[in-house]
Amino acid sequence: MQRILFLGDMNFMTRTFQRVRAMCDLGYDVFPLSYVPVSYYPGITTISYAMIPQVAIKIFHKSGYPLDLFCINQNLIKMVHALDIDLIWCEKPLMLRASTLKYIKKTYKSIKIVFYSEDDMYARHNWSHYFLKSLPYYDIVYTTKSYNCNPDELPSLGARKVVFVDKAFCKYTHRPLRLTEEEKQKWSADVGFIGSYERDRADKILYLANNGIKVRVWGIGWECMHSHPGLILEKKPAYLTDYTRVLNATKINLCFLRKINRDLQTDRSMEIPACRAFMLAERTSEHLRLFEEGKEAEFFDIDKPEELLAKVRYYLTHDKEREAIARGGYERCLRSGYSHHDRLKYMFSFL
Repeated sequence: MQRILFLGDMNFMTRTFQRVRAMCDLGYDVFPLSYVPVSYYPGITTISYAMIPQVAIKIFHKSGYPLDLFCINQNLIKMVHALDIDLIWCEKPLMLRASTLKYIKKTYKSIKIVFYSEDDMYARHNWSHYFLKSLPYYDIVYTTKSYNCNPDELPSLGARKVVFVDKAFCKYTHRPLRLTEEEKQKWSADVGFIGSYERDRADKILYLANNGIKVRVWGIGWECMHSHPGLILEKKPAYLTDYTRVLNATKINLCFLRKINRDLQTDRSMEIPACRAFMLAERTSEHLRLFEEGKEAEFFDIDKPEELLAKVRYYLTHDKEREAIARGGYERCLRSGYSHHDRLKYMFSFL
């Protein structure tokens, strides 16, 4: 297997882009096809964007029939005809039709087709009708949700083979940085969180603020929170190098999980330690498997905000212990192979 047709969101700030780069590093010939507008990825030509009102696009998406605005089904077949492809790698293309995959399977029997998503694909809010009908045509469905492998989840929807893989970090983006004093002043915080708004996250952050802890929050959706002297709400995301600067400049990086996706780990679970930054995360079975508590990361019980507060207070006043744990988490990421490069090697082994 050498030549890969990669279907996904090819914008350079995405983790999809990070995986494309890792595949190229591993020696594969990768031919990208983006199903969203690409602004910053040289060498990719997207189909002209259809002049359709955004409200119509949202209605079709919510109904489970997302519009194929970039003629992905047609262009995927064209690229397969034009290129000598060994593998089609699909990252949550909800507009991809079963008829397209069926045609490719029938015409090119040697081509493997796999599906990958970082989301909980058993949850209805992540489905489309096209996805459900396409499931039987994928040789492998890769998931970062261990429970999706259960017989009563994705296999019950038609997936032939489901493989669980842990989250990963990008070795080019998520790394220790030596910040200047000016950068430290711009990005630093005692306690910080990067991520979108969720009620449970907001409750925990407000609990810390009400108990005298200053928290700086980066992400979207936080406009609904009232101002508080203990909160710094940036109300914007932090991407790429800015994201890494924030993690490196923050003493305690909070790692909350997304409840709607039933998360037991998240991308930040790998990205924070990979920056040699201190992580204080929700205690789950998967977090405990990935990092040793008290030596490579710290954890708290999501139902015990007082434990979260106690650990924040402790590690804000114990710099050497905090730095030793951050170093331990970084070394674990390297030693145990938590990068995209390592994860892809593992996934390719099933092919």
